[in-house]
Amino acid sequence: MSTPFPFTAVVGQDDLRLALLLNAVSPAVGGVLVRGEKGTAKSTAVRALSALMPAVDVVSGCRFSCDPHSPDPACPDGPHAPGALASRPARMVELPVGASEDRLVGALDIERALSEGVKAFEPGLLADAHRGILYVDEVNLLHDHLVDLLLDAAAMGASYVEREGVSVRHASKFLLVGTMNPEEGELRPQLLDRFGLTVEVAASREPDQRVEVVRRRLAYDDDPAGFAARWADEETAVRARITAARELLPSVRLGDGALRQIAATCAAFEVDGMRADIVMARTATALAAWAGRTGVLAEDVRQAALLALPHRRRRNPFDAPGLDEDKLDETLEEFGGPGDNGGEGDDDPDPGPDGPGGPGGQPEPDDAPQGDGDAAARPEAGEGGEPQPSGGAGEQSPARAAEPFRTKVLSVPGLGEGAAGRRSRARTEHGRTTGARRPRGALTKLHLAATVQAAAPHQRARGRSGRGLVVRRDDLRQASREGREGNLVLFVVDASGSMAARQRMSAVKGAVLSLLLDAYQRRDKVGLVTFRGAAADVALPPTSSVDAAAVRLESLPTGGRTPLAAGLLRAHEVLRVERLRDPARRALVVVVTDGRATGGPEPVALAGRAARLLAAEGTASVVVDCESGPVRLGLAGRLAGELGGTAVTLDELRADSIAGLVKDVQGSRRAA
Repeated sequence: MSTPFPFTAVVGQDDLRLALLLNAVSPAVGGVLVRGEKGTAKSTAVRALSALMPAVDVVSGCRFSCDPHSPDPACPDGPHAPGALASRPARMVELPVGASEDRLVGALDIERALSEGVKAFEPGLLADAHRGILYVDEVNLLHDHLVDLLLDAAAMGASYVEREGVSVRHASKFLLVGTMNPEEGELRPQLLDRFGLTVEVAASREPDQRVEVVRRRLAYDDDPAGFAARWADEETAVRARITAARELLPSVRLGDGALRQIAATCAAFEVDGMRADIVMARTATALAAWAGRTGVLAEDVRQAALLALPHRRRRNPFDAPGLDEDKLDETLEEFGGPGDNGGEGDDDPDPGPDGPGGPGGQPEPDDAPQGDGDAAARPEAGEGGEPQPSGGAGEQSPARAAEPFRTKVLSVPGLGEGAAGRRSRARTEHGRTTGARRPRGALTKLHLAATVQAAAPHQRARGRSGRGLVVRRDDLRQASREGREGNLVLFVVDASGSMAARQRMSAVKGAVLSLLLDAYQRRDKVGLVTFRGAAADVALPPTSSVDAAAVRLESLPTGGRTPLAAGLLRAHEVLRVERLRDPARRALVVVVTDGRATGGPEPVALAGRAARLLAAEGTASVVVDCESGPVRLGLAGRLAGELGGTAVTLDELRADSIAGLVKDVQGSRRAA
């Protein structure tokens, strides 16, 4: 077994370490979501936490880690005999992003269940994680059906496995810890709210601290066991402090004054529901216990707000997380007043080298995250930002996007087999049952009626004598199911001079922003190609980060000629490369243009040939017609015909428009 990197040897990242330690003190806080760029010790710190967790008493031989002092009466391995006690280290179970449903919740032996009537159950990761840590790296990339199972288990504290009338239930209470890189896409709001705390991490810009990070990492790689031994005393001290804080926790008093501050803070920041209030109360109590106090102070409430509220304030995927600390301080001061905060506490014990910071284990103000990453990436008009393509005369500064709206459903025709999502029809492991087939590999979804029908004619030949059905492997039938998949939505946006009227470009950007929001909700990948002047540019390669696409769109300038053919050819190249990387994911090309083509010899004919190239490869497409004014040339409609897709106006794109537009984007080509 490999030696983990010591938790106390992690340099900096005070908020991250504090959030993890608070959950070790009080698992009721509800877990941690760690957001940040790659290479910032997110996974290292999480994996190191398990070595600090106190040992767990379990029923000897129980596969579901029942507590011997209060065993689960419904445990599949029960009933348990009294006195069968064993102690083991706390587990940290990792859930791979590509795990199957059976691997997560466990699997039933369907063949034995049908023929013998026994519940032969193989526990999954949710059983392994009971009374421990469930860690999901890149949690934002987790498939929707696994997210649904995690939500159910987190809400009920139990996992249910049901297959064709045969069911198994077992307890599953775990500390949920997830890490993610926001550049790769955001997390579903339902799962986001299940994390008690969230922290933003970034690499230090301080040279001395970066030098120390490299020095420690190299020393660990050269001799993991020796490096861990040098930090053993600090690890022991923090482990002892966690144990002491756990013992002190029931004695910590949350006074009425602190409760008023918590309620006022949640109300001031307009968080949804009451979970934020409860998490803040538990976090403030854990902070006091970690500091060795029996009373909750105002600084505990403030730190709890900074950890528990940022991810609960988000309203849509384009809002940046974070709290207005000035507003937070004003609220705490207004509702602080004379109240019962439970008394003063003692000074903190020393958490060891590079411990979680100042009084109460809170990070010093200088260590707090600086600024707003999304805001920094969003330059003002004409300042910084992305490298601008060569434009030609008449280039204008970027226009602001209009308010987004709910769009009509645009889908890819046919039946795909891509990643789970919510846009186009696909063969999936989840959804409505459409038929049955022989299983290829392990049986995952039994079609009971088809299985019985296949086995019934052979019962006499197989010597059936009792009530049970004699079922063999060849009789089993897999249920064929139809659900929805996520697609690659590639936006090809005209940023030429013909689109440069600011009011018009604002409406166009608002429409694309609306489609991006729809892509986020439908779990699509997105890409952005823009064309203007003399060339087309890939403003954003295909990614799961809709936020990144929104930022690039906002800084998009306009002006110059209209190289429509270049835009379509660049889209063709992007799709060719993406098919090699992800062949199962089907693409939907959304061309946003007025249909004009200028610049170079025969620009209209060249654009037509480029469009027919995309159509010949079966690429699903839709043209958003941005032409305005009393006289319309209908060029976007002609382009849609060349692409084999359909054209919609900006007004028709709205879900509440009079024109009914819920259609497959290649319907016209199929009809032809």
